[in-house]
Order: sequence, then C-alpha cells, then structure tokens
Amino acid sequence: MHPAYLFSRVLLPLACGLFAAPSFAQDSCRIAFDMGSSGIRAGASNSQTVVRTGFDYLAPLKAGGGLDGAIDPTIATLQDLPKQAGFAENCVRVGGGFSAWRLALQRDRGKLASDLARIEAKSSVAVVVIPQKVEGAYGYYGARRLLAENLKSSHVLDIGGGSMQIAGESTTFGQALGQKVWHQKLCQAIRHTANHPCSLQPLTGREIGTARALLARELHGIDEALPEQITMTAVSRPVTQGVVPAVSHLLGKPMDQKNLSGRHLTVAIRLISRLTLEETAARLSLSQDYASYLLSDMLLVEGLMTATRTSSLQIAEIDLTNLPGLLADDVAFNWADHYGCYLERLRKLGLDAYASDPVTCPAAKRPAKLQR
Repeated sequence: MHPAYLFSRVLLPLACGLFAAPSFAQDSCRIAFDMGSSGIRAGASNSQTVVRTGFDYLAPLKAGGGLDGAIDPTIATLQDLPKQAGFAENCVRVGGGFSAWRLALQRDRGKLASDLARIEAKSSVAVVVIPQKVEGAYGYYGARRLLAENLKSSHVLDIGGGSMQIAGESTTFGQALGQKVWHQKLCQAIRHTANHPCSLQPLTGREIGTARALLARELHGIDEALPEQITMTAVSRPVTQGVVPAVSHLLGKPMDQKNLSGRHLTVAIRLISRLTLEETAARLSLSQDYASYLLSDMLLVEGLMTATRTSSLQIAEIDLTNLPGLLADDVAFNWADHYGCYLERLRKLGLDAYASDPVTCPAAKRPAKLQR
C-alpha cells in the first residue's frame, strides 16, 4: 500500500482539514528532507536508507538574526545527502521546514521566501514550511509505524530542540517549546541572561515555582487542544536517555525503564535542584553540556504531565523522524509542482500557505529531470 494512502487515511482526521483531498499519486520515487532545528535528515520512498548531517539552525535565530549564514551550507547538504545515500537522481524532492524555519518565517516572510527560492533554484528541493499541527501528525504516524502494537498510549510525546508535540490519532498539541527553547526561556526568566545554555543550578524553591508558573503559561490552550483524558508515550532522547535514567540515579534505586512516574519525577527535581551543575555532572556521569539541560528537561516533562493530568509516562526508545510522514504527504509534494505559487502565498499568508489549495495556482510544469 502506498504511504500516501496510509497517511491520508490515518492522519487526515488529525490534521482537522489542513490536508487536501489525497491524490493517491503513485510517484516513481520521492525524496524527503527532514529539516529540523539540529540538522537535516534525508530519506526516499524506494529506499530504507536514512542519511543525516548536524547543523544548529536555532543559534543564529536566537541571536536575533536570520538564516543568512545557513543557506549555502543547506544547499550543499541538500545536494550531497542523496548522493551519499545513492538515491535516484530523478526523484521528486521536498524539504519539510520545521521549528527553526517557522521561526524564520515569523521574523520575515519575504526574506524567507527569497531564501527558499534560492535553495530550490540551486538544489531542486522545494522546501515547504510545515505547520506545528502537521508536524505532530507526522510524529504520530512515524511512531505508529515503528512501534505498531507496542504503542499502547493514545498519544506520543516528542520533544525536539525547537518544538514539542503531543500527537494522537484525532487530537494534537504542539508548541515552540523544545529542549533548547525552553532552557533559554528559563535562563532569561530565572538567571536574567540571554546566554545559552546557562547554569540553572542550584534552584531555590521559589525559583522552581517561577519555572513551573512560566511553563503553565506557555502551555495555555492545551486543555482545548486535548479535551479528553490521554495517555502518553515519550519517544525522544531528552526523556529516554536523559530524564528517565537521571530519576533512577537520583532516587537511588532501579526503576522500570518503560514507565516514568510523575511522583518520582517531582521528587527527583527536588533533589537535583539542590546540586550545582558540576555536582550533577559528576553524580550522573554526564558531560556538563548534557547536564546543563537536564533540570530544564525534567521540569518540562513534569509540566506536560501536570497539564495533561497524566500520572505516568510510558517510554519507548525509537529513532523517530518526520521522514515517513513527509514522504507520505501529498499536500507537501503537490506544492513542489506549484512552488512559485507556494512562495507567493508564503509571503502573503505565512504558515497558512501550506493549507491553501494548489489547484487554484496557475498551471506549472515540472522540469523534465523531475517528472513523476
């Protein structure tokens, strides 16, 4: 069964009308680029190979600038990754721009549209800025494919560098509140510094209260987005390789690595908040770079559990990417046929350009080398 058909059946309800009616197009092949805050991953519809490269897209944006310095390296990467993987040259190529690209769009629509036009002209990759809700749909779709019957919860919790998603089959909540973004907000609110990462430890009880109140405000709207009682499976490394083993070490006892108790997490936060960053790194055998984010990660997970009234979090270690969902997204690939029109709408509509109808665009012809 073609992935576009599966995507349309499973995730159309979740997108709440954002996805157009599926074309069920049987492309000869598709190449997708997952362009996240920490780098680019590439996959193809006719290959199991995934290739990737790291790049910090958030750093220049957090410094108040744009993506100017990232455009040339991005073009080079988009040209190089398919060659590394041995993907066919005539595949249709689409990039999904996620948290960092949404932030760049928010800063300056016209500038980003011009940058994307340049990327497409040099690399033949049509980069589409993907709405947060659609990214959540990709996450649930990818987790369902990887975990199958082992996915027991109604929703998947995915925490990236720039954004986080709680995604289910019919409802989703997403926010520009990933690991690095949340840590930076705490640096500004508690340490009154724009330096990132900063040393948050030790924290007083009052400062922990400030952090929890700030997170509650950031998560405003979660009840409306997720009105039902949900269960969650956390699938990203900040939780599976950071928070869970840290709670076990801090409480001094082996714990079920497939479940995280909210009560245990709150106790662990109280314990770690008393330590310096150096003491945390030594006690948990972590580098200071990883230790810097641990307390903020723990507070983020605790806040998400509190906001969703979830007493226990299920844990699954998987390599979740946006590639399966993006490869199956007919809407994104339809925009590759009308990319000039998409960029014009991006300038006028911003993020809503994705959900507008390519059928109303002027007729466009795909270059011969990229025929379907």
